[in-house]
Amino acid sequence: MQAQNRRYRAVFISDVHLGTRGCQSALLLDFLREVESDTIYLVGDIVDAWRLKQSWFWPQEHNDVVQKLLRKVRKHVRLIYIPGNHDEFLKDYLGTHFGGVEVVSRAIHVAADGRRYLVVHGDDFDVVVRHARWLALLGDWAYEAALLVSSYINLARRHLGLTYWSLSQWAKLKVKNAVSFIGDYEAALVNEARRHGVDGIICGHIHHAVIHDHLGIRYMNCGDWVESCTALAETYDGEFELIRWTALTPRQARLKLAAPHAEAAAA
Repeated sequence: MQAQNRRYRAVFISDVHLGTRGCQSALLLDFLREVESDTIYLVGDIVDAWRLKQSWFWPQEHNDVVQKLLRKVRKHVRLIYIPGNHDEFLKDYLGTHFGGVEVVSRAIHVAADGRRYLVVHGDDFDVVVRHARWLALLGDWAYEAALLVSSYINLARRHLGLTYWSLSQWAKLKVKNAVSFIGDYEAALVNEARRHGVDGIICGHIHHAVIHDHLGIRYMNCGDWVESCTALAETYDGEFELIRWTALTPRQARLKLAAPHAEAAAA
């Protein structure tokens, strides 16, 4: 599937983590330039206030992402922002509009075929985030450490002409407790969808992009723009697909994935 220069009915983006060195802002800008949609849902953790409080990092490229999104609003794209746990400061402004951006706690997206999908970030269904914030912050630090290790690995891979490989993504699929956590998280989100009487749920939070019906209701996770660079998109027929941007752009663009991490390691 070729996504460049395609237009979608709706696009769902989560876990960008602007304000961190791991954010793949260059690839996100590339995506926003090439892919058009009538509606964009920002499904949480777009800005990483946790990291910014510890150490300010906001390069021009991160500002460019914000400006690009606001330009889309001025071109009559509907932009809906659902705050997550890393940008929870925006939860104080639920129900308001900022420059045309709608800030809501959750949304119901009605697809072209009439099916209804609950859209949430998903942190409310993460027991660690809800009941042990200190442990969540520790996990956030460990995640940053994994990204740093990945930067060295991918620096070597880039010199060998290989594409980006994510240590943390690999660990999620190999470590038993991580796989169990993903399964429990998906089950909790599906139960929430059932409670709302909808046909499916769209979320982010755990940086694991997937679409499946294994639990009897459609579960869709946008993924992230730190490791996998994925977005969820709805076509005008009401079909949903995951766009894996690094698999659709030229090889040289894919190799850019290693560069920000390498710069972070050198900083």
